[in-house]
Amino acid sequence: MQITRIQGSYNRLRRRFFSNVYFARFFVIISVVLIALLTWVVVNKPISSGLRLVTGSPLLQVSGRTNILILGTGGSGHEGPDLADTIIVASVKLDTGETTLISIPRDLWVPSIRAKINTAYHYGFEKQGTGGGLLLAKSAVSESLNLPVHYVAKIDFSGFTKAIDILGGLDITIDRSFTDEKYPIPGKENDLCDGDPDYKCRYETLNFSAGPVHLDGQSALKFVRSRHSSDPQEGTDFARSKRQEKVITAVKNKIFSIKNLKDTQVYKDLFSLVQQSVVTDITSEYFSTFFQLSLRAKNHPLKSMSIESLLENPPVSSRFDLQWVLIPKGNNYQTLFASVAAELK
Repeated sequence: MQITRIQGSYNRLRRRFFSNVYFARFFVIISVVLIALLTWVVVNKPISSGLRLVTGSPLLQVSGRTNILILGTGGSGHEGPDLADTIIVASVKLDTGETTLISIPRDLWVPSIRAKINTAYHYGFEKQGTGGGLLLAKSAVSESLNLPVHYVAKIDFSGFTKAIDILGGLDITIDRSFTDEKYPIPGKENDLCDGDPDYKCRYETLNFSAGPVHLDGQSALKFVRSRHSSDPQEGTDFARSKRQEKVITAVKNKIFSIKNLKDTQVYKDLFSLVQQSVVTDITSEYFSTFFQLSLRAKNHPLKSMSIESLLENPPVSSRFDLQWVLIPKGNNYQTLFASVAAELK
């Protein structure tokens, strides 16, 4: 009888304490993260290192900003699996969490490696494995924008689609309708299509209509990768960069949505996916710091910078190894550098 009364009192107190469901869920999330971190520390690290892991080591930064390179690659089963299909720098103000996204077109020429910027990870990987790939990608982007790149994270198409599906898909508004009749089908890159001179069997046709839409993982991937629309405003890498930024904003909003804050399994599944699918040079000592930074960032809309107006396509020549590339207008890198610096003041 005494045990029953105690249990009843406990249940009433528990209900009162957790009457705010959002606080309760947030508390649970924090508790799970801290327990996992502390357990890992006890098993793997000495006490001094463990304290740094929980409190978070200071991030590398310049002028109060930390710059993180985000790479999206095809991965296994895709043509050019190590070529960067998405190249974005996220520059974060450490005091407020305000974040500016700078999308970099894949065809930007990098003089030091005499190649397009989307090949940097591939060439670095060929020479020194994953570490070399990450390092050369950071170096190429830093050279191109005159901007220090402190950290890098790479995810392939499979990891991207799984992340979107874990979040339950994305709700976005498409600005312009467009059709892409040459979206590549994975595994069909070398199909002879029974002699069809146009190799139509290698592609599928995508149709996206303007207005609100719900995208699952595969649809979101097609939306951000499409670049062969006959519409001159949508069939470019620049238009694709804008779509990528739109999807990143939707992902951020979904991660911090009230619905997902009530579902701790979403965060567990995302954490597991990150461990499996993301290649990064961000070590465990920074996990807590990045978590704290993300809480500050969630209160600010993502900003974006387009460098489209600062670039031009020079004539194909031996100077660029007979490739179609992009360079700063008039080959004036200082103008590009100054514009980036001004945006991030």
